[in-house]
Formats: sequence, C-alpha cells, structure tokens
Amino acid sequence: MNVGPQAERKIVQIGHISGVHGIKGWVRIYSLTEPREAIFEYQPWLLGETHREVRILQGKKQGKHLVALLEEVDDRDQAESLLKQPIAVYRDQFPELPDNEFYWEDLAGLAVRLEDGTELGTIDSMLATGANDVMVVRGEKERLIPFVPGQYVKKVSLDGGFVVVDWDPEF
Repeated sequence: MNVGPQAERKIVQIGHISGVHGIKGWVRIYSLTEPREAIFEYQPWLLGETHREVRILQGKKQGKHLVALLEEVDDRDQAESLLKQPIAVYRDQFPELPDNEFYWEDLAGLAVRLEDGTELGTIDSMLATGANDVMVVRGEKERLIPFVPGQYVKKVSLDGGFVVVDWDPEF
C-alpha cells in the first residue's frame, strides 16, 4: 500500500446514508460496493463533505437493507443528522485485484484509442448493464463501448493512462 499524508490520499465514494433504523442510532446504508455488504469491510468511513473519519461498531443486512451502528451515534436524532451524507474511503483501502481486473474508479479518465492509435476520447464513467460493463467514452461524440476484454478491449494500461479497443469509430 502506498500511504502518504492524508491530504494526498485519493478518496472514493462507496455509498451514502439513506435513512435511519430504529431509535438507538442505527443508520440505513446505500452501498455502491459489489457485493453490497462489502461496504462494512472498509474502516474507517469518511463521512460527508468534510470526510470526518468514523468507525463502524456494527454492520449487517436487515431485510432488504444494510444498517450500521457508528461510533458516537447513540440515538435517532444523531442518526437523522447524517441523512444523505456520502460515505467514502481512501482508495488505498481497496484490496488488490488479480491481473486484468480493474476498479471502475481507476478506469475513469483513461484515454481510449483504437489499435491504429486513433483517439476516441476518455472514459467518463462506467455503466453496469447486467450482461457486461460499458465504458462511457466522451470525445468528439459520446460512445458506449462494452468493457469486454479480448473482444472489444484489447489492452488496459493504468500506468500508461490508456485503453486500446477494437471498435468501429463511426459508432
């Protein structure tokens, strides 16, 4: 892990507080992690725009929802004060991935080019479609390119800052 001073560590949003649960300070969580419950594996959470560090005392699945009890949150009023606050973590808290697997966060901003070097734009965001992930590439026009290694995605170079694709530039 490359951990520098706090101000230099990249921060990534992984969810937000979506509601309250009960009267003892529990909050309902909307998770962007996959699987959803993985959000509880990250400590500390960075809450709100100020990225205040908080620890999770307990986290669990409650019916269709995820709920958490956070340090220094003891009642419903305190829990309600956290509504809609983003939950973030430091990027260096993410586990290492096997070769040829990538976090969406790391793909955003990469240049996208064809095998002949023609630039198509940069990855603005990623979409989950069920069948496969899709890169939203913005250049002279927006393109939606399936992120399918071997078929459409020929090379990903995080260090080089680019993705090589086999794609019809007219699409």
